[in-house]
Amino acid sequence: MEEGALQGWIGREEVTEDEASLVLLRRLAALLDQDPATIRRGAPMPEGWHVVLFGPLARQSRLGPDGHPMKGEFLPPVPLPRRMFAGRRTWFNAPIPVGAEVRRVSRIAAITPKQGRSGRMIFVTIRHGIESGGRERVVEEQDLVYREAARPGAPPAEAPPPDLPPEALRESFTPDPTLLFRYSAVTNNGHRIHYDADYARGVEGYPALVVNGGITTTKLSELAKRHLPGPLRSVTTRAGRPLFIGRPVTLACHREAPGRIRLWALDEAGRLAFESLAECAA
Repeated sequence: MEEGALQGWIGREEVTEDEASLVLLRRLAALLDQDPATIRRGAPMPEGWHVVLFGPLARQSRLGPDGHPMKGEFLPPVPLPRRMFAGRRTWFNAPIPVGAEVRRVSRIAAITPKQGRSGRMIFVTIRHGIESGGRERVVEEQDLVYREAARPGAPPAEAPPPDLPPEALRESFTPDPTLLFRYSAVTNNGHRIHYDADYARGVEGYPALVVNGGITTTKLSELAKRHLPGPLRSVTTRAGRPLFIGRPVTLACHREAPGRIRLWALDEAGRLAFESLAECAA
């Protein structure tokens, strides 16, 4: 399909239903090295943990070669093979009770072709509204980027390390295959770059398994919550470069104002992988 024809997908909607499952949320708590027993039915779901809801339910016969649901149904038939998380903007209007029934209305908000150093790219922005009890409780705009097939031997794009404030707080973790497996399982994410090393290297050109963007963004949100004086009101995240298993990741944060904190995720060479801005409710 020509890029111009993709604009006809703008405005397309999809409605899905789920529940804020106690079991799934406890599994996410365990993955984040938190006590699962602290997650109780009826209590407010922690901000940002909606990532475990609405896992894709495409039938096995409707999956594409990368493990994602086939394009051309809700998502547009973008004529580029590689898909990655590019960023998201999330607003928390009201908490979702653990165990509550939830409904998500998703709409294609924008389709934007671009030309980058690595070739053609097409960004698809999806607006998700998560409702419960007749109220829209979480709004998220998510950006996906589709890229050309990997070119053998092509060097990765380089960028100078970000200039973080010297007083920024730092912590680190090293992602491993078990972390990626558990996250993909709890979110029902079939993207093969997160668990199929041969596919990640041989087809998509990565040096190793790619860390799920949701893992890093959730860890950044949890870091923000530990240093903000109130519940999260909004989080904006922009992805830069991928992170890989077995390579240390540094998370850093710096409070810019009493209710606002900036966060970064850096790869093993100190290069920017993710940048976030989190704000708390007044």
